[in-house]
Amino acid sequence: MQRILNNPENYVDEMLEGVYAAHPDLVKYVDGDLRCYVSTKKKEGKVGIATGGGSGHLPLFMGYVGEGLLDGASIGGVFQSPSADQMAAVTREIDSGAGVLYIYGNYTGDIMNFEMAQELVDFDDIKVMHVLGADDVASAPQGEESKRRGVAGIYFVFKCAGGAADCMLPLEEVARVAQKAADNVRTFGVALSPCVIPENGKANFSVEPGQMELGMGIHGEPGVEVTELKPADQIVDYMMERILPDLPYQSGDEVAVLVNGLGGTPLEELYIMFRRINQILEEKGIKCVYTKAGECATSMDMIGVSISVMKVDEELKKYLKMPCHTPFISQPQL
Repeated sequence: MQRILNNPENYVDEMLEGVYAAHPDLVKYVDGDLRCYVSTKKKEGKVGIATGGGSGHLPLFMGYVGEGLLDGASIGGVFQSPSADQMAAVTREIDSGAGVLYIYGNYTGDIMNFEMAQELVDFDDIKVMHVLGADDVASAPQGEESKRRGVAGIYFVFKCAGGAADCMLPLEEVARVAQKAADNVRTFGVALSPCVIPENGKANFSVEPGQMELGMGIHGEPGVEVTELKPADQIVDYMMERILPDLPYQSGDEVAVLVNGLGGTPLEELYIMFRRINQILEEKGIKCVYTKAGECATSMDMIGVSISVMKVDEELKKYLKMPCHTPFISQPQL
């Protein structure tokens, strides 16, 4: 492993120290804990939105804390859940009297700790609601959507919920919008290489040269198939053949599309893939009204990509196109 780091055990905290030093006007930490990460911009009377999860996925999760998006994130070690106490500290800080919405991935540890955090802040009379990201079609079949992993499609949930909260909607309405986004997004990913966790110093799974892993998770969870590496168009065809029938997405639908790099994939290759995605959507009479290509939910240095498609209506389009600004992402009003 060749990495730019000091002691691997300090990897996450030193990264956080760097972010706070670089962006003191935008983010800070609370409760004396670097891993309790919140926005410096607090809007009184607005619903607070919190997320949390393991490190190693930047800009997920903390990268979406800022104006027009989320208000706080609790940060775990690489691929490790943060604690319930950290989640509760973030919740108390971002509450401004309108309640707090938790949005996080469908993973057992995160679910358990966020539920415990809610119990802790019940003593502070903070009302909390939960929405899970569970968009990975490779991890469970149709009819068992509640068992699916949360992956890059949670970006759309963050964006829509953040827009709704910025419009000063009440907690129940922000949660409804977030759930609507979550219900309408599907994701599929492929990997061409494993990733290396700094504290381990070695890959956590293997992909042989000339092969690719189809449907793996962002922590290296097994995929649904291992096959020979194929040309970009064939990879996209395979992925879209699993995404589009799942909702299903049909002629006349409008969609948002995210082409997400997993940490080691050049942006050029993401746009080669988007070229083919756009061709497929046009052939099927599906209109793409919002696009994003780049790293939104990574897996350390993994070479790979995921495609997320969200079916939208006028309400979701409105919130997707609203402005936002964080240390990691900025969007003007579209």
